[in-house]
Amino acid sequence: MKKAMALLIVAAMLVMSFGCSGTQTPAPSNAPAASAAPAATAAPEGSASAAPSGKKYKIATVVKLTGVAWFDRMEVGVKQFAADTGNDAFQTGHSTADPAEQVRIIDDLIAQGVDAICVVPNSTESLEAVLKKAMDAGIVVITHEASNVQNANFDIEAFDNKAYGEHFMKMLGEMMGGKGQYTTFVGSLTATSHNEWVDGSTAVQKAQYPNMELVSNKNESTENIDNAYNKTLELLKAYPNLVGFQGSAMTDVVGVGKAIDEMKKQDSTFVVGTSLVSTAGQYLETGAIDKISFWDPALAGYAMNELAVMVLDGKAPADGVSLQATGYQNLKLVGKVFYGSAWIDVDKSNMKDYTF
Repeated sequence: MKKAMALLIVAAMLVMSFGCSGTQTPAPSNAPAASAAPAATAAPEGSASAAPSGKKYKIATVVKLTGVAWFDRMEVGVKQFAADTGNDAFQTGHSTADPAEQVRIIDDLIAQGVDAICVVPNSTESLEAVLKKAMDAGIVVITHEASNVQNANFDIEAFDNKAYGEHFMKMLGEMMGGKGQYTTFVGSLTATSHNEWVDGSTAVQKAQYPNMELVSNKNESTENIDNAYNKTLELLKAYPNLVGFQGSAMTDVVGVGKAIDEMKKQDSTFVVGTSLVSTAGQYLETGAIDKISFWDPALAGYAMNELAVMVLDGKAPADGVSLQATGYQNLKLVGKVFYGSAWIDVDKSNMKDYTF
């Protein structure tokens, strides 16, 4: 029976199609589709089940901001989880990446008496007080991209953030031949994961690529393409020999790529960072962006909700636990942070495999 279910899950993922809107219409399954990628796999036998349990819960997922492809995709996973399990799982957020608005939204959810809150913080520190308030009210709190969180039952990461940042530098260092000026972007100076990625990256640069020079570290884009674009134009004017760019927010490399495309510097610059094909694809095609990496936000949303239900059911998830969401099997637990192994690299050659 388990083998049959695994085959059904694989089949469900392979037949998923993505519309021109960039969002997926989920089909009922025991786990969400990972992507249109050939490497997608079903959860292994013996993993934690997301099948409907006896009690149904109201679970809110609060994202950094609404109206962007990344969190549109995360909502696909949240809705899939609701369809698969029968829980009242939904996503909410504000149209700006404002920590104060996240605080207000979470306060409202506490007043509504939800059973669990899953949150992707704009600023982990800014949310600590309201997350403590939620926990004091008996609400389960699960975070994502917040490995330094204090007031949460658990944080779940798609991978170790330091290793992800190191991976970016190894790609960029190879592209640049280990020499030349480069710069980095973050969505926010208070975004935990973005800072961990850049810190991991720059540590590798100092150790392995001493002839590379970091200029203007951690340019803040506020998760806005135009801000990243304008900052790139400023940087190229201030540093005529600048050739390397690393982005953190999904929008960073898109703004960088737009500037490089307009200035026709595709052949002399190197751009890597987190994004999605639906957002960065046009610049991957022109070569203004060389490579993007990401994890499937739908799977992250699904995994957060799975973990919340485990806690609500009185289970004690421990090191080695496996969830249904692909890439979140045999999780490593460090403190209260679970780490998966779910990043994907995409360039012009394989971008058509990842159309969400």
